[in-house]
Amino acid sequence: MSSRTSSLPLAGLRVVEFTHMVMGPTCGMVLADLGAEVIKVEPIEGDRTRHLLGAGAGFFPMFNRNKKSIAIDLRQSEGQAVARKLALSADVVLQNFKPGTLAKYGLDYAALSAENPRLIYVNHTGFLPGPYEHRTALDEVVQMMGGLAYMTGRPGDPLRAGTSVNDIMGGMFGAIGAMAALLQRGISGRGQEVDSALFENNVFLVGQHMLQYAITGEAAAPMPARISPWGVYDVFTVQGGEQIFLSAVSDVQWQTLCRILDWADLAADPQLASNNDRVRARPTLLPQLRQRLAERSATELAQLCEAHGLPYAPIGRPEQLYDDPHLNASGALADITLPDGERAGQTVRTPLFPLRLAGAHLPVRMDPPAKGAHTDALLQGLGYDAAQIEALRTAAAVA
Repeated sequence: MSSRTSSLPLAGLRVVEFTHMVMGPTCGMVLADLGAEVIKVEPIEGDRTRHLLGAGAGFFPMFNRNKKSIAIDLRQSEGQAVARKLALSADVVLQNFKPGTLAKYGLDYAALSAENPRLIYVNHTGFLPGPYEHRTALDEVVQMMGGLAYMTGRPGDPLRAGTSVNDIMGGMFGAIGAMAALLQRGISGRGQEVDSALFENNVFLVGQHMLQYAITGEAAAPMPARISPWGVYDVFTVQGGEQIFLSAVSDVQWQTLCRILDWADLAADPQLASNNDRVRARPTLLPQLRQRLAERSATELAQLCEAHGLPYAPIGRPEQLYDDPHLNASGALADITLPDGERAGQTVRTPLFPLRLAGAHLPVRMDPPAKGAHTDALLQGLGYDAAQIEALRTAAAVA
């Protein structure tokens, strides 16, 4: 184990994950990035996200770095015995199947904790226990029913957020719960079951809008139609059809914006003196600003805002982030080798976990694994000899 690996906070912990898609694998990735040995249990045919097309093409390589892979057929009794022995060797078990699925194989919390009371077991589900718990959930499902799609789209046009926000955050909350349970185990000596769910995660995300209604009695409008709390806080179309986000969220910023753009008349207008004045004036103010900005270039505006400390943003696209100077200079992207598909064996860059410990990013220690890449080594670690491993492989209980 390298010095960097051994210095990571979760080094020495074993995590076994029975997961697929995004939510459960995100939890495993967080724990793996923090140094845990994370073992991904895949079906014999492999995690189906390995071969998704379109928007799913990035799922497996993004959320499965720093993990080992073992392929087990849970439908066979021999495979169930291997999986159970592996799970009982873990500090933490993760799963994101429908409620009751792993109980059929003796891999639920009740069965495993009876033999290993120190075990921490993290369920990633669609809903926490209640009337909805047996529903099939997807990120899009809970965004629609939980108010996020309503808040994201224009009125009458609900729109899902542009990434797997609930899956990713649900996995992160699962990891937070696992780490809290590990701390408590250090005091009590006992593990526990942790539950994280997509729907409740989504409700947490829109909680600020729920509280807005509870406090003011006014329902939150969808974001494109909201009453902004700031006078200037918008995307503007400028020279050549380019777009840029500009804002002035304080009176000082407003005066600065007016000064650098030579808007002395607006700076002196008493009806625009305070932020709340400008909010009230938005129906007439914004058309003026759009007209004045139409002949300025996005590059010029960005340079002026940068020089004077004003918040601004070009309208970026995900693929452009590979060339972002900040991400490249700060080491926020790292190389991984793809394990599957037409580009198997090729190197691409992936975003790292968005924090640093002791002044350094959490590294990629292992590429996303090929299916079953660590099966033999893990079985040997569980006490299986070469003949037993060959017998399991011949029976297609492992791969």
